[in-house]
Amino acid sequence: MSSKNPDPRHYPRHYPKNGGWNRMYTATVFSLKGMAYCFKHEAGMREYTVIFLFSVPCAIHLGESPVERILMLGAGLLVILMELLNSAVEATLDRIGTEHHDLAGAAKDMGSAAVFVAVLFFVYVWAEFIYRSFS
Repeated sequence: MSSKNPDPRHYPRHYPKNGGWNRMYTATVFSLKGMAYCFKHEAGMREYTVIFLFSVPCAIHLGESPVERILMLGAGLLVILMELLNSAVEATLDRIGTEHHDLAGAAKDMGSAAVFVAVLFFVYVWAEFIYRSFS
């Protein structure tokens, strides 16, 4: 096999093929394990989750339409999503090696920047709705 051949038929299969409900069940189990691991080991994930849970009743109260509530809650979910991805990048890089490398540091910084941008978006969305409700 040539190393330039991207044909997936040549890749080893580590997991048996499954489909339908079995695949969905397996994917759900792995997803919940990943979320639990991130919640247990990442302080940022715990903090953003608490903020999100407190924001749910506020969004229900402040949002005047389903679209507004979806926007406010979606901004919070975006922060959690970015934190999950950032934690996945960091865990992968830490698995490869903990010694300093410029590219590993840049990758971790970019993951952190993604979380930061999502937090800025969350703050902006909520500031707009809070300002509107008190003006």
